[in-house]
Amino acid sequence: MTPTLIHHDETRPSRARDWAEIQERMFVPLYDAVYERLAVGRETRLLELGCGTGLALLRAAARGAQVTGTDTDPERLRLARERLLPEPEWGGRRYPARLLAGTVPEPSPDPFTLVTVFGALPDAEVLRRAAELAAPGTPVVLTGWGAPQECAVTVALGVGARLAGRLPQDRPGIQPGVRPGDGPGVPPEPPGAEAVAALAREAGLHPSDGGEVSCPFGYPGLACALRGLLATGSFDSAVQAAGHEQVAKELAESLHPYVNPDGTVWLPNTLTYLIAHT
Repeated sequence: MTPTLIHHDETRPSRARDWAEIQERMFVPLYDAVYERLAVGRETRLLELGCGTGLALLRAAARGAQVTGTDTDPERLRLARERLLPEPEWGGRRYPARLLAGTVPEPSPDPFTLVTVFGALPDAEVLRRAAELAAPGTPVVLTGWGAPQECAVTVALGVGARLAGRLPQDRPGIQPGVRPGDGPGVPPEPPGAEAVAALAREAGLHPSDGGEVSCPFGYPGLACALRGLLATGSFDSAVQAAGHEQVAKELAESLHPYVNPDGTVWLPNTLTYLIAHT
């Protein structure tokens, strides 16, 4: 969802911008469904781990929430600040937001009343430390993917896994049970509901409920689809192993069944969310 970027400095600004302008909006139905479910509003003090370029925070702040976001990518944080904390000469509304470099903020006197992870899952220790900053019983929302048959994007992700060396040539699917950071050269695997619940329990949280949200990925053309998908970071290991040109070629081939007669690209997807409590 929002994994790390390819480690080539010259590509970072464009990659972050592609994420902000093309791909991030695909997750808006998920953000809004969670906020509606949990009645996010003026009484909400929200912490988002891995906030990326800040669209989820922006939508919560627009509902009146006080928001804090953390991220380890400076370029994505810069774009988040443009959205939430624009300079006066730029115009636009400034929201009550804190945007911090790193994984977990320092403790503050006012505990958070909601913690969200809409991007790549953190490890259990990071999640546990974040939960300690929240009031007892605070909801913690973790997200993952629906069943593979409901997620057309898994076809494209299988290409990345194979080119990265995760899968042999004759097995283009996604191997289960791998999370970001499981080893060098391993592309992030979209976690399913069971993996998300297991992480929550490992972090000392108490899973209680959840839901599914339709989040199709739609693009005006194939070139835009490639830019958006490559900006997710899910193909970084493949690019490092096989080169950008080869990854783009095979990724485009995998998307051909989803190209409409007018040239638009439509990938039906279902995302899941888990509500656990501190």
